[in-house]
Amino acid sequence: MDNVFIERLWRSLKYEDIYLKGYSDGHEAKAGIARWIEFYNFQRPHQALENRAPMAVWRADVTGAFGEVAVDMTLLASEKLGQRCALPTSPQPQQQQVRVA
Repeated sequence: MDNVFIERLWRSLKYEDIYLKGYSDGHEAKAGIARWIEFYNFQRPHQALENRAPMAVWRADVTGAFGEVAVDMTLLASEKLGQRCALPTSPQPQQQQVRVA
C-alpha cells in the first residue's frame, strides 16, 4: 500500500513535467525537476489533502512532544542558504583503503 503514493508521485512528475518538456540534458532535467518538486510540495493542490499543498498541511499539523509547534528545518535551511529547497550538507571524509594480503 505504501508504494502507491510513490508510484503516484512518479506518474505525476512524468506526465506533468518530464513528458511535456522533453529535457535535452541532465543539467536541464535536474533544474526542471527540482522546480516541479518545489511546486508539488508548496503550491500544487492535492485532492486527498482537501485541495491544500503538502507543506501547508504539514506545517499546520506538526507539533512537538510537549505540544509546541515543531521547528521547520526546511525553512531554517532555506533562510540560511537563500534557497527554498536547499538542505545543509557537509563533505564526507575519505575512506582509507585497506590492503588485504
